[in-house]
Amino acid sequence: MPWTTPADLKAQLQRLWQRGDLPRWVVTADASAFPLRLPIKGPSPSELADQFEAVRTWAGQLQATRAIRLDWREVRHRVHGQQSLPTQAWIDSIDPALAWIHLERHATRLRQLAADTRAALPAVLPWIERRPLQALELAEDWPRLLAVVAWVMRHPRPGIHLRQVDLPGVHSKFMESHRGVLAELLDLALPASAVQPEATGASRFAARYGFAEKPDRIRLRALDSTIALIPGLPLADITLDATSFSQLAPAAQRVFITENETNFLAFPPAPGAIVIFGAGYGWEALARATWLHRLPLHYWGDIDTHGFAILHQLRAHFPHAQSLLMDHATLMAHQPLWGVEDKPVTADLPRLTAEEQALYDTLRDNRIRPGLRLEQERVGYAWVRAAVAGAL
Repeated sequence: MPWTTPADLKAQLQRLWQRGDLPRWVVTADASAFPLRLPIKGPSPSELADQFEAVRTWAGQLQATRAIRLDWREVRHRVHGQQSLPTQAWIDSIDPALAWIHLERHATRLRQLAADTRAALPAVLPWIERRPLQALELAEDWPRLLAVVAWVMRHPRPGIHLRQVDLPGVHSKFMESHRGVLAELLDLALPASAVQPEATGASRFAARYGFAEKPDRIRLRALDSTIALIPGLPLADITLDATSFSQLAPAAQRVFITENETNFLAFPPAPGAIVIFGAGYGWEALARATWLHRLPLHYWGDIDTHGFAILHQLRAHFPHAQSLLMDHATLMAHQPLWGVEDKPVTADLPRLTAEEQALYDTLRDNRIRPGLRLEQERVGYAWVRAAVAGAL
């Protein structure tokens, strides 16, 4: 029968817990939600008439449920006369509700977490109020999380690596694995001057709160044996941190950038040139090298919307950069090797040349076929050598 049972009322309470409402009321000690009404669906008049004994049994089961208080309405039965039926259930306070769904222990622990936080670091208490169930999941780690936040409050923008934070039970892996939670707590606890707002996401945690970051690294090699990036090691494949790269002074006359490692390793020899293994989106590390701004710069990416978006971003730092092998002729010459781009870019890219823009529009508007792309490693090697020779 579709009438509300005690199990249904209990399930309503369990949903309130899973949704976070009951845990939030535990943390805030908010009694305004009580008495809490639990709606009841009862029998229709025809069901009362046709199934009187079943209705009486149903009402008795609700009445015997000690956790709830019932509202009743009077109805008249043609045979049995005046009868009372439950219309809605009430729970007068939060403790009986928690007891009914057997979550008193969780509530006790949550109250203790809130009390400890209120005493030690009240600034982050709103986080527990917003995410009480997540706070319960983190209960074992919560004292260490508070210790980290308190340490950063005492040492804003410390300029050291996470590994150098010296707290009992706290290590760099602990902080890295809890970056999301720590970021939310630190944003609540720290003054605006201690937070770099433009550094967002887990990968920018160190930058956001002033810790030392892992240095950006740039990989390059000479395409000409007369260019010694490392004395005595011609044609060496080397990797430098961005600061060292910016201070490099190679005897190069031209620079190529490619996004694919195999293409980087197999890039054709070119007099007076070096090749850099690109890093996709993000060119800030390269932009620090002022010597790059003085040299012809050629970028080779995939012929797809993301390839042109990366080229567009590169030109924000190097307006003189030219594209290589990202043209209509290269695309059409390799038709059997076309692939599919899963999530194309559709934004306008005003830094493209007219020819690049025409091809980009062809791709993003699906004028040839949906999601068309040509990955750079699929371009024939003879075609690559010819393009490099043309660039020289």
